[in-house]
Amino acid sequence: MEEGDCYTARSRRITANARWDALMDAPEPTEPWYRDGLAFECTRCGACCTGAPGYVWVDEQEIARLASFRGESFEQFSGRYVRRVGTRYSLIEKPGGDCIFWDQRAGCTVYPARPVQCQTWPFWPENIESAADWHQVQRGCPGAGRGQLFTVDEIRASAAKVHT
Repeated sequence: MEEGDCYTARSRRITANARWDALMDAPEPTEPWYRDGLAFECTRCGACCTGAPGYVWVDEQEIARLASFRGESFEQFSGRYVRRVGTRYSLIEKPGGDCIFWDQRAGCTVYPARPVQCQTWPFWPENIESAADWHQVQRGCPGAGRGQLFTVDEIRASAAKVHT
């Protein structure tokens, strides 16, 4: 191997290493995997309202809105439908885990005043973290992946409203 060949090989290694370093130091992409938007249309099937026990987080504003919608005082509503979980509040559930406001025939009986957690479904941070997470949502929600196309900005705004 001649001296020039060594220089060329070393130069190629340095160039390749510089490219690798630049790739590794590159900022994360600013566009999420759902950059073209996601479709969703609530079918009011109740899949997100029924099933295993969980929490429907509510704050004082949401409790007041729900109470007003039902024609009850804040105190009446809270005493009947709200439970304290640590420092937070959640709606109570029916035995088996269904939402207290889910009716098999009528659907959500508080739909116009439903909590933010319900309004923002399925665009919760954990549901849009990856395409695999979204596909999991689609398996359980017949409205995910069809209907209105929501933009990245709309999806991000929805996810930002979720109580964490």
